[in-house]
Amino acid sequence: MRKIITSIFLFAIFYAATAQNWQPTGDKIKTQWAEQIDPENPLPEYPRPQLVRDQWLNLNGLWNYAIVEQGGNIPAAFNGKILVPYAIESSLSGVQKRVGENQELWYHRTFTVPSAWKNKNIVLNFGAVDWKADVWVNDIKVGTHKGGYTPFSFDISPFLAKSGEQKLTVKVWDPTDKGFQPRGKQVNEPRSIWYTPVTGIWQTVWIEPVEKTYISHLKTVPNIDGGNISVLASTKGTFSSDIIEVKVLENGNVVGSGKAAAGQEVLVGFPNAKLWSPESPFLYDMEVLILRDGKATDQVKSYFGMRKISTARDANGVVRMQLNNKDYFHFGPLDQGWWPDGLYTAPADAALLYDIKKTKDFGFNMIRKHVKVEPARWYYHCDREGILVWQDMPSGDRSPQWQMRNYFNGKELERSAESETNFRREWKEIMDLCYSNPSVVVWVPFNEAWGQFKTAEITEWTKNYDPSRLINSASGGNHYEVGDILDMHNYPDPVMGLYDSKRVNVLGEYGGIGLAKEGHLWETGRNWGYVQYKTSQEATDAYIKMAERLKELIPNGYSGAVYTQTTDVESEVNGLITYDRKLVKLEEERIRKANLEIRNFFK
Repeated sequence: MRKIITSIFLFAIFYAATAQNWQPTGDKIKTQWAEQIDPENPLPEYPRPQLVRDQWLNLNGLWNYAIVEQGGNIPAAFNGKILVPYAIESSLSGVQKRVGENQELWYHRTFTVPSAWKNKNIVLNFGAVDWKADVWVNDIKVGTHKGGYTPFSFDISPFLAKSGEQKLTVKVWDPTDKGFQPRGKQVNEPRSIWYTPVTGIWQTVWIEPVEKTYISHLKTVPNIDGGNISVLASTKGTFSSDIIEVKVLENGNVVGSGKAAAGQEVLVGFPNAKLWSPESPFLYDMEVLILRDGKATDQVKSYFGMRKISTARDANGVVRMQLNNKDYFHFGPLDQGWWPDGLYTAPADAALLYDIKKTKDFGFNMIRKHVKVEPARWYYHCDREGILVWQDMPSGDRSPQWQMRNYFNGKELERSAESETNFRREWKEIMDLCYSNPSVVVWVPFNEAWGQFKTAEITEWTKNYDPSRLINSASGGNHYEVGDILDMHNYPDPVMGLYDSKRVNVLGEYGGIGLAKEGHLWETGRNWGYVQYKTSQEATDAYIKMAERLKELIPNGYSGAVYTQTTDVESEVNGLITYDRKLVKLEEERIRKANLEIRNFFK
């Protein structure tokens, strides 16, 4: 026993010493949160707020890494330490190296299963890994996942040693812009609106104990007209006689409950529910149980918001978006979710929250999450803070000819069978990730014709899979008479180039006011914006003029608009905030006043 205690003590000293040697790399700008990272416990928050378990073990921290030629064996030796979950190209990884399509990135660490979890099944969870991940436990391959934006899990119980340290090895391959996979703005040669590649683990990794029968996923759909919710619990190991029970709670008190056989939707009615909106983001708590012979074999905690997103014609016959059966103008920034120190990964949970809070401070009520998907905690913050989300599918493959102004004649991309199958799988997983978030109200399968294919078919499939939300088929892309929304892009000034009397009309992108601020630039001498100004007052004046023009277009038919953009990103300097989040570039109070006039147009 003394030898075991001594070994653990020495390992703790070694790990602490290694952690002290970690530091961000490179000479690029960084956020304030980069200075506060604890390499022994980065991103310590529970990563899955809509399916919460009390017991879990965070595996973030320093792992071994190696970059090897594609197709090689598990490395016998590693190159050094990498801080998970920051992508290897990022400063916060402590490495900041490129990988490329001809190499693979390997990770390795050990962990110990807590003794209190004896006789439990152990599930290994990944928040997201870009792009293809192969996973080994104790040198046994346990699974593969393709998709850079969504969580995946493996029950590793059969492959664990009875005691002591367990080995975890992960191999990642990511072709970036050399492949067909969804990748958003990542390219091997960053420039203007194209950014640094992101390879490998970029969200939290954790393990948790479960029973042999357990809940793996929840889909919750509110119905404010019927005064109920439906909950579909995906499970593992259930019997046909098992029962799913759902309890709805307000301030700890049960206000509704329902039961159904495993595999069936649970219907829970509760009249006079409090509605969710950006003005009043009320959330109900929820408990979901698996019952067998009257006893709970598993129990998880969750939450939901009662809200409805729909369309209806106004008094003038214009199709408007509605929130909770009332006309509601959607107005917010294009938000790309990039960070100068963490790239795809925010340096801290507080950083995720900062961007959302500042968006609301500016007077916006919506965010268009642009060709990127965030960790589950970002959507959780949107739910709690109260802001609508338009969720893009990250662009991938290649683009056909873009004929934005040729209404019905845009040429669609002919994807390979492999590319199409992958798109459908990843899009479904993205929708599954956000299905129960009340903040997410619009799906955007395509952006500006990048990778746009089978638009009518993809739109129909998306709507059938999730009829509770609106579908913006192709934001600024090749337009077809499908989906709920016609979305135009125009820079820099708002215009209405097309109008569809049968659908909602929105201005999906405009603005792009550039303002470079010395001391807050990703690089000097190569900064880009649609229009450039030299002072905050000049840039704010331009914003106000655009806002006034936008207000004039609302009576003519616009029901939503997206301003580019929340923050600067790498060489782009058209953000309201600098890339390092240390400076609000435009005059905030003037922006807020103009924005509130727009978003409250229907009130």
